[in-house]
Amino acid sequence: MKKNQVKNMNRSWMAAFSVAITAFAAHAGGGFATGNQENTWFVSLGWPAIVGVAVAMLLLAMTIREGQIMMNSRGLKTYKELFECLYHPFDKVELLFELFFNIMVLMVVASCISGAASALTQYFGLNYYLGTLVIGLVVLFLTIFGVDLIRRASTYMGVVILVLAVSIYTVGLLNGHILLDVMRVDFSNNGWNQLPKAVWNGVTYSAFQWVTVPAILVCGTSVLKTKQDCDRSMALTFTLNMLGLGLAVLMLLCWQHYYLTQPNGTTLPTLTTLKSFGANWLVALYGLVLFLCLISSAVCVIFGFVNRFENVKFLQKVENVPVRRALVSAFIMVVSMGISFVGLTNVVKYGYGYCGYLGIAIIIVPLLTVGFYKNRKFMKENSQDAKVSFEEVYEEN
Repeated sequence: MKKNQVKNMNRSWMAAFSVAITAFAAHAGGGFATGNQENTWFVSLGWPAIVGVAVAMLLLAMTIREGQIMMNSRGLKTYKELFECLYHPFDKVELLFELFFNIMVLMVVASCISGAASALTQYFGLNYYLGTLVIGLVVLFLTIFGVDLIRRASTYMGVVILVLAVSIYTVGLLNGHILLDVMRVDFSNNGWNQLPKAVWNGVTYSAFQWVTVPAILVCGTSVLKTKQDCDRSMALTFTLNMLGLGLAVLMLLCWQHYYLTQPNGTTLPTLTTLKSFGANWLVALYGLVLFLCLISSAVCVIFGFVNRFENVKFLQKVENVPVRRALVSAFIMVVSMGISFVGLTNVVKYGYGYCGYLGIAIIIVPLLTVGFYKNRKFMKENSQDAKVSFEEVYEEN
């Protein structure tokens, strides 16, 4: 009996970790890896930046938890079914999430492509437009073979990204201005003035990160068997994301005085900072992290789009599933490539910002209020035990 309990606990934590590291890999996309996203939303605010990061990652983990519990407890398969359940009896409100998600898919994939092309240009002098094509083809290939490949690939990439990113940001942090001095000087100059904006940016940031969540939820449906699994997974999701994003923001705070004065410094602040060290090995490691971040985020986002549209009626004539997925992926990739030519900074600043505001109203607030209430009521009516399998619950209804 005890042996079975230990085995079940190990399975639970392994499942929770696989989904959490997938969530981290999805979050660690183009804007994150280049540092553009951190600079735009947090670093520019000074010492309150870390407060904004904590707010963002906490809200993201809490809302994913509610979405995962709702999806798994009812046996839902797509984000469309999830948001129809959330908004019921006003099911058509789900169309607002469709609008948010489809726009954000374009923005995120465009961000990944633009960031990759900019980095390849700086590293190897590769033509920007050729870079967008290369990255696009790699992402296309990885999005057509189903959820198991996505989860496995994201788990491996996520572990590598986490280890290398923590190492790189730690080195950068230790080589920059003393963090406490930077924060103390900023506080003496600005006081609490930027704190409300940091909190608001954190809320907005958590909202637009929901573009990666549909794929995460699909990955979690087959391995997170109980409410306890979901709780553990979201605790790990918060921890991993807070570690990665938090270290990135703190490092850039220490180097803001430098990269703001350099060409392309605000577009690629992390690369600009690392190059100043004169350590080629560190820049090479960062190149690997950047590539994996771009691929992992784009793959998760596009797979969420594919999962939603691969079974629409007019595509049913294509019997081969990978081919059907390839058609959907190719469509969104081509459109995104066009958008990427706008440039990464404009994509992050305008595209993410406006969709973030919409996401607060249609995702963050509803999930933390209506979603929390519906989940609690559903679980109470069907089972008080957080360890009871979701399959047992929804098969009885």
